[in-house]
Amino acid sequence: MIAFVFSALLGVLQAAAPTTKQAVVDTTAGTFVIDLDAADAPLTTAYFMKTASAGGFNGTIFHKVIKYGIVQGGDPLTRDPARRAQWGTGGLNAVKDEPRAAKMRRGSVAVVTVPGKPDSAGQQFFIAVVDQPGLDGKYTVFGHVSDGIEIVQKISETPIDDKGLATERVEIKSVVIRDTPPVLFVNDSVQELGAYRAVLDTSAGPIVVEFLPEKARETVRQFLRLADAGVYNGVAFHRVAPGFVIQTGAMNTRAAPLTEKQQTLIHNLAPEFNDTKHVKGIVSMARGDAPDSATTSFFIVTGAAPPALDGNYTAFGRVVDGMNVVDAIEQTPRTGETPNARIELKSIKIERK
Repeated sequence: MIAFVFSALLGVLQAAAPTTKQAVVDTTAGTFVIDLDAADAPLTTAYFMKTASAGGFNGTIFHKVIKYGIVQGGDPLTRDPARRAQWGTGGLNAVKDEPRAAKMRRGSVAVVTVPGKPDSAGQQFFIAVVDQPGLDGKYTVFGHVSDGIEIVQKISETPIDDKGLATERVEIKSVVIRDTPPVLFVNDSVQELGAYRAVLDTSAGPIVVEFLPEKARETVRQFLRLADAGVYNGVAFHRVAPGFVIQTGAMNTRAAPLTEKQQTLIHNLAPEFNDTKHVKGIVSMARGDAPDSATTSFFIVTGAAPPALDGNYTAFGRVVDGMNVVDAIEQTPRTGETPNARIELKSIKIERK
């Protein structure tokens, strides 16, 4: 019967190829995402997916943690605090041994086994919070945390007793299996990029921006990726120069830290200087002295900008609605060019025109 179940599960995984799967793990400490690895650990991945789909992880806790080291969970016995002495012994002996991973890296998700019993894996798993070279080659890795590793690190800070068991409950509320979402915008043509617009939700009201991909294709692409990933959520309009520009997008004004995944998206942009005139309503990338120093900060022109901006800054969009909001931000009380009260870019919604 077990062999039949695994054959069926493996058939599902193979039929789904080349679609890859993710597990969205919702916990009382936050949510993280695991990229599942059916290629290197098909039996383990199939069992994890089967358990998740049946709700087998729901209500279990991360019962063993090493601060900034590993977190371990998935034991069905941890649903019952009265069985604390048995935590770590349940949900095992269900999966045949599979090859060990050569490296145990930050974010690696591996099966728990009973020492000396290679066929003892089951629904218990652990996640490496940092690289664990001492565990290289010793465990089957069936996934990697691709988003939310800071949540896993937070879980590793759970208080423990003298036996290393958690004294506070961090529960897994659900584990949802999904197809890995496509990476948006990376392969879009100029025409496809031009079909999007951005709605900037600010504390002063909405501003709608359409893009100029025929003038600055890669800048538009990067702006869309950053906006879609929430990189701009909670930044401030940190510069207001009346009759010139309002500026936002600087990461040092962000209300909350970036996630590691968000951080990986940020990089310097190659200049795409073009013949677009910096007239009122044009959206352009801010930069330092170096032509390739633009990263996230951008400005909206509010008046007659100096001709020196033209051809020296990458204009990539224009405001098509909400210039009254731009004007209101421009009129905010300030000291020098710094607003006296915080004006926030709460989020950016990307939608098709």
